[in-house]
Amino acid sequence: MNYSAASTFPSPFSGQAGVPHTSTAHANGQQRAHPSQPHYQSQVQQPGIPGLTLLEAMAQAQPPPRGSAPTLPVANELPQSCIRRKPKANKALPAPPPPAVPASKAQDEARDPRVAPSASSGGIPDPTPLYLAQSFAPPSTLLQPRRILVILDLNGTLLFRPTRRQPTRFVERPHARAFLDYCLDTFYLAVWSSARPENVARMLDQLLTDDQRRRCVVVWGRDRFGLSNADYNTRVQCYKRLTTVWNDKQVRASHPHAARGGRWDQSNTVLVDDSLEKGRSEPHNILTIPEFSGMSSETVDVLPQVHDYLNLLCHQADISRYMHQTPFKLDPNYHLPPAVAGGT
Repeated sequence: MNYSAASTFPSPFSGQAGVPHTSTAHANGQQRAHPSQPHYQSQVQQPGIPGLTLLEAMAQAQPPPRGSAPTLPVANELPQSCIRRKPKANKALPAPPPPAVPASKAQDEARDPRVAPSASSGGIPDPTPLYLAQSFAPPSTLLQPRRILVILDLNGTLLFRPTRRQPTRFVERPHARAFLDYCLDTFYLAVWSSARPENVARMLDQLLTDDQRRRCVVVWGRDRFGLSNADYNTRVQCYKRLTTVWNDKQVRASHPHAARGGRWDQSNTVLVDDSLEKGRSEPHNILTIPEFSGMSSETVDVLPQVHDYLNLLCHQADISRYMHQTPFKLDPNYHLPPAVAGGT
């Protein structure tokens, strides 16, 4: 464990009576700001958000005036897929060039290029007009934080597999285990990877205990993307349609107010992934971070910054509205103090 969530990064629910939280983050009831910015919390315009150490401009972003009508996106504001759609049969178009392969994945250069899923697998999704209309409305802040649904990716987000020839050997992203501990204690946590279920199990064997795995809302792999048999065994682009999660019976039952009609939706869910393309059906609910491809590529502390932003989202009445206006931005100059990074 590289950073100590218990001693330095308090939960947004610290000190709240009746909120289920098993972490020992604040047994003494005190909240401390980041050691490198001891006076920062007093400057944040949204009171009661502990552990927030992202860029001050992000924290102090002003929402549109109250009462302003939501602005619907114009055509060029819609997310453009980096995966070519298959041409219609009556049009002869040249085949798209294969995508560039990162140097960190030189061992995969011989693999087939990633292609679009077939129509039987759902094709390339687009956000619905209803989703966009809601996400383009002005954001608002809650008086008290709430536990949100956090959906985490695995490979490229929390760890890296150096070679496909050794499927059980993974390199963990710095702070991965501490980050997972914090998410389990503070949010509702789901895991969704495009890897095959057996590889998902291998990755989680390294990151989570059996008890921690049982505390996850769901643990999903490649079999939960609705892929056809052909696409399942092909290197197709997978899309994490959040409606698949929200409509799942087990996920729906995990909502704290499910008995009274409470549901997970775009207002209370965030997907953490290294691929923006995977979240294109709900583009304002994906928190995209740089792909982790080994320790040599990690020049800044990433997961502690994700931690801080998730704390901030707990105070938002609608996550998609806030993320549309103030998306996550990685601070390239952010580094934990040595004492924190060492877990002291």
